[in-house]
Amino acid sequence: MIKFGPSGNSERFYAEGYKHTEQSAKFVKDMGLDCFEYSFGRGVRMTEEKAISIGEAFQKEDVEISVHAPYFINFANPDDEMAIKSYAYVLDSAKACRLMQGKRIVFHPATQGKATRTEAVEKAEERLKILADYIVLNGYEDMLFCPETMGKQAQIGTVEEITAFCKIAPFYIPCVDFGHINAREQGSLKTVADYKERLSYMIAELGYERMKNFHVHFSKIMYGSKGEVKHLTFADDVYGPEFLPLAVALKELALKPYIISESDGTQADDAKEMKKIYLNA
Repeated sequence: MIKFGPSGNSERFYAEGYKHTEQSAKFVKDMGLDCFEYSFGRGVRMTEEKAISIGEAFQKEDVEISVHAPYFINFANPDDEMAIKSYAYVLDSAKACRLMQGKRIVFHPATQGKATRTEAVEKAEERLKILADYIVLNGYEDMLFCPETMGKQAQIGTVEEITAFCKIAPFYIPCVDFGHINAREQGSLKTVADYKERLSYMIAELGYERMKNFHVHFSKIMYGSKGEVKHLTFADDVYGPEFLPLAVALKELALKPYIISESDGTQADDAKEMKKIYLNA
């Protein structure tokens, strides 16, 4: 089943008097949504008791939960000690995700830095192979690890790069952030064909079964010459991308992803709007 939900707690969540992530489960369910992404953006700082409590709340409401690993992961870092920290960030996120009874861990793969693009991609790929070994050693191979397409030119994470990374291990599946792609490619996503071109490439390279339930981030994003500047809301009519062409592309390709809205503050409302658009497409 295709799923829709927000990244984190929206402005509406707090405006309605809610405070705790456990309450997000019923909030999301009551909005007619199906999933939720918890962000460990600034570090995995959660007790086991809290993770279990959140997981029980989401299980009770039958809302699937995923997590976003810390933003400062960089598998192309020239410093080996910093790379070791990146392994730990992903594994700690997986541990917390399992306690929450989730199975998807999204992470940013790398930043180019002062290396050439080729050097940075090769370093990231080498380390993602090591990460795959750590995932198996720690017994997390039944979970899904989702390297994300990135929105800035200096970040590693084009469609082609993420697709190549996902070939490393069967538990790597893409997190395709269409706002990031659109920002990186200066407004490239406009038509159904634009979306189908990227998705058909990934299906051809990874196979339909790997892509059938892939992970999606979606939001409108302001961009400049170097790519992503900031996340916007669906009220924006300047930058895009629009969701309707993607909804049509997903139906035509028979894909049923897990779709997370990353709109700035209106993520729950915009997730609900995406679900409405999809059902009517």
